[in-house]
Amino acid sequence: MLRTVDFVIIGFMAAAAVLTFQIKSQAEKQLSQIKRLEAEIQLEKDTIDLLKADWSLLVQPGRLQQLVALHSEELGLEITEAHQIVRPQELPARVVDLPEPTPEMMADLPDRSAVTGSVGQQ
Repeated sequence: MLRTVDFVIIGFMAAAAVLTFQIKSQAEKQLSQIKRLEAEIQLEKDTIDLLKADWSLLVQPGRLQQLVALHSEELGLEITEAHQIVRPQELPARVVDLPEPTPEMMADLPDRSAVTGSVGQQ
């Protein structure tokens, strides 16, 4: 005859079977998602390789030289002369490198109350 312990064991086994099925189902879903992501990654890697190959063809010096010769009149390109190349120290000072104005520097500025242009100030 079936006792209470037998019903508890049967219930536990059924719950374990359901739990095992759910875990297996989730694992299969995760595995299919991993396979899909791996396929997408491989597609992106293949695309990057193709783009690198295209880029290497586009920047070949011989091809660029032909394009320059073909479009030289439109582009107006000239060979860079040695005197056109400067060091960073030879460039003019940037605005952030200029000193802060002092009262002595400001002395030569016109009076702020002076009206300039065609619009009068109130």
